[in-house]
Amino acid sequence: MSSLVQSVDWLAIAPPTLAAVVGLVVLVADLFIGEEKKAVLGWVSVAGLAASALMLLPLRDGDRATFCLTGNAHACSYTADRFTLAIQFLVLGGALLAALLSVTALKDANKDLPEGEFWFLLLSSAAGAALLPASRDLATLIVALEVASLPAFALVGIKRGDKKSSEAALKFFLSSVTATAVSLMGVSFVYATTGSLYLTQIADKIQHVDGQFHTLAQAGVVLTLVGFAFKTAAVPFHFWVPDTYVGAPLPIAAYLSVVGKAVGFSGLILVTVVALPSYGDVWGPALAALAALTMTVGNVGALRQQATRAYSAVRLLAWSSVGQAGYLLVPIASAAYSKDAEKAIGSTVAYALMYAVVNLGAFAVAALVARTSPLNRISDYRGLYARSPLSALILGFFLLCLAGLPPGIIGLFAKVTVFAAAVDAGLGWLAVVMAVNVVIALFYYLQWTTLLFRAPEGEPEKHRVPAPLTAAIALTAVLGIALSGAPQLVLRFSATGLF
Repeated sequence: MSSLVQSVDWLAIAPPTLAAVVGLVVLVADLFIGEEKKAVLGWVSVAGLAASALMLLPLRDGDRATFCLTGNAHACSYTADRFTLAIQFLVLGGALLAALLSVTALKDANKDLPEGEFWFLLLSSAAGAALLPASRDLATLIVALEVASLPAFALVGIKRGDKKSSEAALKFFLSSVTATAVSLMGVSFVYATTGSLYLTQIADKIQHVDGQFHTLAQAGVVLTLVGFAFKTAAVPFHFWVPDTYVGAPLPIAAYLSVVGKAVGFSGLILVTVVALPSYGDVWGPALAALAALTMTVGNVGALRQQATRAYSAVRLLAWSSVGQAGYLLVPIASAAYSKDAEKAIGSTVAYALMYAVVNLGAFAVAALVARTSPLNRISDYRGLYARSPLSALILGFFLLCLAGLPPGIIGLFAKVTVFAAAVDAGLGWLAVVMAVNVVIALFYYLQWTTLLFRAPEGEPEKHRVPAPLTAAIALTAVLGIALSGAPQLVLRFSATGLF
């Protein structure tokens, strides 16, 4: 019977499975470990995420698929192709760096953050995020999206007795649930018109929908995109971002800024380019308009941040991440008009990899500054070079990467790649909007960068950097510098293999 499922390829599903298993081990171990030894759970989690990332190595040579229908080898629920591996590397690498930041944050929190629950939730979310890019049917896609999201709600509100944290978690939860409900309605419309949940089958069947169901199919396409647009923080689904980043523990804000976006964009790519390529005339213009709106609102929001306002540094990074989401949407929209959709999608993956490295690095330095300046204002970074020269140079490098200026060559390379995708697809107007926004972003990135090297107010106070925080900053700096030296490696690695 065609409905029977084949045997499981355990190696293909190893990366997300290992993260989930380590999460369960940590949860159970938490019951038997005394308070004085809870730090061990953090290092077990870091090791588990590192092992999950290493499990990608045996998969790098070819496409593997599992959970396939016996009558149709092309209808599979899980596929480990080059696109999957690139996004899983981004997700698991991002979660690993967030875990390194969390080790220090939990120690500094002095038991205000429950360690066992924290690590279980982080690993569970990472497992869901790693599952999503491999999902090739709508049911698995939505389940993976929720597995990645539900623990994230709890992580945002995990600070005990912190009203700001609880409010952020509630806002994040309510807006996400609404977006997911709309997405599920869209999925039901797509299923009603095609009779299948497998992306490859939908791509074929939706081209032959009866005329009377055409409007229903179009509505299903648009509604399905809403949940993923929310995850990417695309305008107008972005309103949760600033308050959530401020209310969440800083490592979780870093995690959401990179891993949360990777989840949204990989889902968006799979739904549009793989499942619904024939409806490019519907989702192409919609995503192009979203891209223009998102980058503009995000950059203007970042530009308006006051240097002396509490948490202004985190808010600036939050609004900046909204602006960066706009750039990431450009190649996906271009895929609807381009003759080479795979190249366009490769541009999004390349930009996402660059953004992940430098944004996590910027959050790592922000976590360092927050240890002595808990309000994390932009003005607190004045004279950072006098206090910690290496940290200031590294943060300056990351900000220049985000701005797309030398010596941050990888940032410039990624922006040119995205810009070229829009021009090649004939979206000249979107390329112009992007160029204007890049100029707007230059102002606030350079303003923050120059502040790092100004004379400090008062006597500079030097402080010790914990080993996990040092490792996170060093790792992102080395990756950023290496990729700036050989940016072509990013494009080679991000070749999607979706087609």
